[in-house]
Amino acid sequence: MAGITNGQAQAATNGHTTHNIAPKITLYTNHGCPWAHRAHIALAELNLPFEEVIIDLNTPRPQWYLDINPRGLVPTIKYSVPGIMDEEIIYESGIVAQFLCDSFPSHLLPASKESPTSALTRARMTFFADTWFTKTAPLYMAILRASEHEKDAKVDEWIAAFEKEIEPLLKDASPFFGGSKQLTFAEVLTAPFVVRALDMSKDGEVVPRSATEKLSRLPNLSKWMNAVAYNESVLKIYDSERVIAHAKRKAASKV
Repeated sequence: MAGITNGQAQAATNGHTTHNIAPKITLYTNHGCPWAHRAHIALAELNLPFEEVIIDLNTPRPQWYLDINPRGLVPTIKYSVPGIMDEEIIYESGIVAQFLCDSFPSHLLPASKESPTSALTRARMTFFADTWFTKTAPLYMAILRASEHEKDAKVDEWIAAFEKEIEPLLKDASPFFGGSKQLTFAEVLTAPFVVRALDMSKDGEVVPRSATEKLSRLPNLSKWMNAVAYNESVLKIYDSERVIAHAKRKAASKV
């Protein structure tokens, strides 16, 4: 169980401590997993120190990891605050991300009672992410599963869903959700999938290259996606070549 310590974060940056005591965080992850990518983005934006343990998702999970997370998935975090909170295990990517953002209110996600509009801001971010994953993500997966002669039609369905469901929600993006100049919780949840969708469509083998041009016709969406895709925290552990190669192998195995 080899781990490495993330050396980029500072323990007390921006007051990110509990009663001035830095939390101890161990992140069990895999850099190729978009769900685990969420935790990396949150930790980078919050500038929290953590130890990283890489989990091989291509082999059966070792018993020591199943003892930590019986589901065998990533991400998982071990979290404690010396003298205040004993070690806790938290898993499922959305829950991990929200726990981190709630523990350290920031530009990502305001505390519920920070201002009279905080609860509304939180609700809008959650609605945006829910819309992304219920209205557009299934159509993207349909492109990946489609035969060659079906792919263009599936792309059109995907773009139509973006135009109807997502484009209006980004009318005030500047460049990030809700007019924010920095990433928000909405991007923490969706960015791993944004950058993958853009890269796959630019590559053109698994997702038709026409998707790139069609996405560009939606001004709010395309501006936002490009801002997300070039963000430092989003790109920190992201390996485009590895992701595309994996997608191609997966697609080829289904032929």
